[in-house]
Amino acid sequence: MRDATESTNEPVEITLRIPGTWEHPAQLVEQLPAGVQITGSQLILPGGAEFDITPLPPDDQFATIFRKSCRGKVTDEEFSKVDNYSVNVCLSGPGGSMESAYALMQAAEVILRAGGAAVFVDNSALAHGATQWCELSEAGNTDALTFGYVSIVRGAEEVYTMGMQTLGYPEVLMSRRDADANEMSIIEVMRYFCESSKRIDDGHVLADERGPKYRVRTDPPAQFEAGSPLHNPWGRFRLVSFKDIAESN
Repeated sequence: MRDATESTNEPVEITLRIPGTWEHPAQLVEQLPAGVQITGSQLILPGGAEFDITPLPPDDQFATIFRKSCRGKVTDEEFSKVDNYSVNVCLSGPGGSMESAYALMQAAEVILRAGGAAVFVDNSALAHGATQWCELSEAGNTDALTFGYVSIVRGAEEVYTMGMQTLGYPEVLMSRRDADANEMSIIEVMRYFCESSKRIDDGHVLADERGPKYRVRTDPPAQFEAGSPLHNPWGRFRLVSFKDIAESN
């Protein structure tokens, strides 16, 4: 049975799309900070870290998808650049850990400071303006990483995460009733997963100062199959409240 701290043999790749209004590729290269290089299909940072980089032509769907996927603040100037972008820089690298996800977040910040307008995360269908992403990169803590990479989807009956694989953890599901009772609950659970040194697996109890709150149960595999950027090889954990457990007994 898989737990939240167990490794997986399935590699996780994070893919970010960074639209910009560069007139030609050389303009992007010219605006890169000192010590940053683009060699062939590689972005190379001063410390030697390398990431795959591919320019993609504009299409007639991205700007609409971006607007529907935004989290937090996006300036009018950033929206204007997305609406009129000339190239989408596809930046990708290994994920599956907090460290690797943060490294790619910093790499994306380099492209943004060279004229990129925004970031779209393929692994969670989540979008951010350049200003916000740079603020998250500068913070670099658990809340910044989960806010940057992980969507929270609110359905009629359930609330669940999408994108936790980028950080190396399973997705989290809970009932809409529990989530509505405390809108911070699923965020607190994400924070617990990412910061806990304890082994988290089926049957694990999550508690606070008032006592036990949830029991962790493994859930059937997510709907996204291997090969999809949304696929989570760690699966999904369902949080069952002790209130629901008591009512069912």
